[in-house]
Amino acid sequence: MKSDIHPDYHEINVVMTDGSSFKTKSTWGKEGDTLTLDTDPKSHPAWTGETNVQARGGQVDKFNKRFESFRRKR
Repeated sequence: MKSDIHPDYHEINVVMTDGSSFKTKSTWGKEGDTLTLDTDPKSHPAWTGETNVQARGGQVDKFNKRFESFRRKR
């Protein structure tokens, strides 16, 4: 391996949106820096299940609407 091409891997503090924190190793920042998260699994709707899914007329809906006259009648 070549020397001096890899980033420094060190310990940082991570602060979640609810104020809890933990230590992890990362290449972000400098040793001992604090990374404050804006979004995390405790607050993001994708993980909390508090999302409101609405049909917005995706590509399949557009296709079906455009070619509905070609559908076979049963």
